[in-house]
Amino acid sequence: MSARPSGTSAPKPRPRSRRPVEPARAWARSLQRRRPGLVEFVIAGLSGLYGVPAPAQRLDPVSELVLTILSQNTADLNSERAFEALRQTYPSGGPITTHRMLRPDGTEAPPEGWGGVGLAPGAPPDWAAVEGEDVGALIEVIRIGGLANQKAPRIQAALRAIRERSGGYDLGFVAELPPRDARDWLTTIPGIGRKTASIVLLFCFGMPLMPVDTHVERVSRRIGLAPPTAGPDEQHEIYAHLLAPDQFYAAHVLLIQHGRRTCDARRPACDRCPIAPRCRFFDPRAE
Repeated sequence: MSARPSGTSAPKPRPRSRRPVEPARAWARSLQRRRPGLVEFVIAGLSGLYGVPAPAQRLDPVSELVLTILSQNTADLNSERAFEALRQTYPSGGPITTHRMLRPDGTEAPPEGWGGVGLAPGAPPDWAAVEGEDVGALIEVIRIGGLANQKAPRIQAALRAIRERSGGYDLGFVAELPPRDARDWLTTIPGIGRKTASIVLLFCFGMPLMPVDTHVERVSRRIGLAPPTAGPDEQHEIYAHLLAPDQFYAAHVLLIQHGRRTCDARRPACDRCPIAPRCRFFDPRAE
């Protein structure tokens, strides 16, 4: 080994490169530091206003996926009508599933987080018949739900992808995947985005994923749970770092209810909102 020439110094060690922190994680960490306990405050306040959400499966996973596709960019009442049309046109004789929930007094209510009246108990459609139907005919069947020209091909693509992966019309295999992998698989299907995939995975499999619809998006920005310019995709990732696994269901249902019933897009009822003391829409300096 040769000696180092006189008067020369040892080479300086290279500084370790820091892995950049993804923006969603950075925001969540910053929020927890700047406004500690905000998530817990919001969930507790909204639970006091609307009641504590009780997780319950609404439909079988494939039906939930198809109903969610039908609900894209339309009122939930319209998507219910389109799903009922599928049941009537392509009857399966399969097991009866329940969509509505029972209140403590025994009366029926729509599922939590759902904006319609809830589907009547019934069997899922014959998915093989739906997948194999002429797309033009399928468009006519679901036309009552709106945007049928877009949704019919999406439904058939989803059914085809599930059949090719599972050998039937069964989404049970996603339960074996990590939540983000399951979401990524679903979003490879044309027309299925993060919101649609997250709804199915949260409600049917209890996966810790946050569906971000227009209500969640708006309320989250107003309170300051998300940055003022954060869109749905960014909020999906923020909540992945902001919520504990047992908070996803309650946070999703409560924020939707709040957006529909109190935090209206045009006329938010801040005077009766329990979140107002810590809401940046009500007080831009709220902590």
